[in-house]
Amino acid sequence: MANMSLKKNEMPVQAPDVRNKNFEEVALGYTKETALDEASRCLNCKKPMCIEGCPVGINIPGFIEKIRQEDFEGAYDVISISSSLPAVCGRVCPQEKQCESRCVRGVKGDPVGIGRLERFVADLHNAGKSANTSVKEPTGKKVAIVGSGPSGLTCAGDLAKKGYRVTVFEALHTAGGVLVYGIPEFRLPKAIVKGEIEGLKSLGVKFETNVVIGKSITVDELFDKGFEAVFIGSGAGLPRFMNIPGENLKGVYSANEFLTRINLMKAYREVNDTPVMRAKKVAVVGGGNVAMDACRCAKRLGAEEVYIVYRRSLDELPARKEEVEHAMEEGIIFKLLNNPVEILGDDTKSVCGMKCIEMELGEPDASGRRSPVEKAGSEFVLDVDCVIMAIGTSPNPLIKSTTEGLEINKKGGIVVNEDGLTSRDHVYAGGDAVTGAATVILAMGAGKTAAAAIDAELSK
Repeated sequence: MANMSLKKNEMPVQAPDVRNKNFEEVALGYTKETALDEASRCLNCKKPMCIEGCPVGINIPGFIEKIRQEDFEGAYDVISISSSLPAVCGRVCPQEKQCESRCVRGVKGDPVGIGRLERFVADLHNAGKSANTSVKEPTGKKVAIVGSGPSGLTCAGDLAKKGYRVTVFEALHTAGGVLVYGIPEFRLPKAIVKGEIEGLKSLGVKFETNVVIGKSITVDELFDKGFEAVFIGSGAGLPRFMNIPGENLKGVYSANEFLTRINLMKAYREVNDTPVMRAKKVAVVGGGNVAMDACRCAKRLGAEEVYIVYRRSLDELPARKEEVEHAMEEGIIFKLLNNPVEILGDDTKSVCGMKCIEMELGEPDASGRRSPVEKAGSEFVLDVDCVIMAIGTSPNPLIKSTTEGLEINKKGGIVVNEDGLTSRDHVYAGGDAVTGAATVILAMGAGKTAAAAIDAELSK
């Protein structure tokens, strides 16, 4: 019998005044009983719009029905047909803007907690450590994947299941891309990422770390080594700055560097000697998910005051609603409708404040958001000793500068067709390397599309 409650089951979490002092996972996950109750809210629609909202096309009613039947491994099997990273997606996917936004239960109440159910199924499967993914007979053909972020891992997983010999080349010493260097432990435990990668290894995927494509080896040399197709999923790791005075002072970080030191290099562990500033008063400039990650990390490192400085209002804040709410609960101060104009330094060339100006919203810009306009004479100084710039990233220019014939757009992204094929034969690309910084699930969708196209090409 369907559960017609208008409210989805709450996700249990650590208390705010406890979690803002540790890096343990905030959300604790559904119990079996809660998952069964939430699954019973699904109406199993004849025309499931939720599937259309999923960038990788998971059969959502199908896996939820398996949960209702208490066939949890069967639910995992359904998800695995479409997704190589269910435990990751269940945690960091913006379901509220994708699958859950299409759920019919959301018309008069809360949508079904699709992401929470996906996480429950994946965690239960991973706890049992069973491997039940079928792989086709080997084709004998080799495919190279550049980058081990979500697009690369998805492309690798889909091709490995089809029998291809897949090798993933990663520039850093640990595989996982943005999943390991960008997203904090309290949102996505690195053991989860490691488990997903081990699952790909069990399919036969090989990983070569500390290999910088464009330096260690070029794309052309990969073909010389016998690879018949290359997928570029190198992400968008080039940080952007505002180009305002003072950005070269000590205590100014890009969010990319700050989060990499904390997440990949484990600076939050006292036993590690990774250098990172443990400031008292921190300003994070930006309003996206990366900004939320940076401010919450700064708080956990011991900062007394942490500010989000964002030039638009709360309604225009691009970060996930859940992450914004968690940040507010943890004591992050939101300085909205404000914009930095200068970072101030002391005699040691260290940050001692940030000059800001108040903003007001004007007419909508090209993205549909109202454009911020400066209010004359409203300048003030925010008392901070550390500034973290979280205003976006661009694709790394290394591959495009070392790969002849690769078409690049004005924003530095690789140009591809609808199948992910670049201007070079047998070279595909997807994820942030194409679009610029976006979401994990959109990158996964691009990897999935490219894998299908590579298979279609090589199986002719």
